[in-house]
Order: sequence, then C-alpha cells, then structure tokens
Amino acid sequence: MTETVTPLELRITRVLPATPDEVFDAYTDAEKQKIWFSIFDERPGIVEIDVDLRVGGTQTAVWGPDADNLFRETQTFLEIDRPHRLVTESTGSTPDGMTMTTRIEITFAPHEDDRTMMTIVQSGFPVPEIRDFFVDEVWNGALARITAFLERTE
Repeated sequence: MTETVTPLELRITRVLPATPDEVFDAYTDAEKQKIWFSIFDERPGIVEIDVDLRVGGTQTAVWGPDADNLFRETQTFLEIDRPHRLVTESTGSTPDGMTMTTRIEITFAPHEDDRTMMTIVQSGFPVPEIRDFFVDEVWNGALARITAFLERTE
C-alpha cells in the first residue's frame, strides 16, 4: 500500500484480492456495497445505497449508527470504463450539516495472481486536516471492508 498526500489531493494505492471485474463490481454494485459497508459492524446501523451506473447517473449512500447521525454522499458518474476506470464528483454531508464536494478518480489495474491494483485520487479538499481524515479513516476503512468482502467471496 502506498499513500501520497498533497495539500488538497490524496492518492492511495492498494492491492485487492480479486480481479478488476470483481473489484469494480464490489465498489459499484449497491447490493454488494450494503454488505461490505457494514461488514465489521457488531451492531447494524443504517445503510441505504442506490446506484444508477451510467455517465450522468448517481450513486447515493446514506449511513450511520442511527437516524439522528446520518452521513450522506451523492456521487455523479463522470466517466465509466468498466473495469478499468471510474471518475465521479462526490458531494457529502455530515450529521452536523457540513458539506464538501470532491472529485474521485479510481483505476482498477490487473496485478499478479488475479489481484487488482486499485488507485484512488481524490481532489478538492478545503483543508489538509479533512484530506488527512479521508486518508486515515475514510479510505483505509473502506478498503479494509472491501478487502474483507472480497476475501469472503473467494
């Protein structure tokens, strides 16, 4: 795993235990996302995901421990080259009402032994502290969950 951080952009590279097709589908399929989104949770929270996987379509995810503490993210698909590349504009909001819009570019490259090198570049962070939170908590957590999901389906 490598991570590069610039003032308003992050880049994370991780090798995942599945083919690019399988990783792309795990990342973009609503039913698969509902599984990996809460794969480590001891107590189920709220997870609602809706995906319209086409250029101009959106993916909306709402999640949190209870109805009073929900996060929301809507991604608009700008480019889709299954299973190689995905580009979205993401607008997220926190339970306290903070919102932020970023651009996310993800590549899914074949790697040895039917694995995938997934590279994420997210740009548009307003301050380094939020970018760093996304590196440490958001993406590392999501990638650990996706990995656990893919390992279960092998």
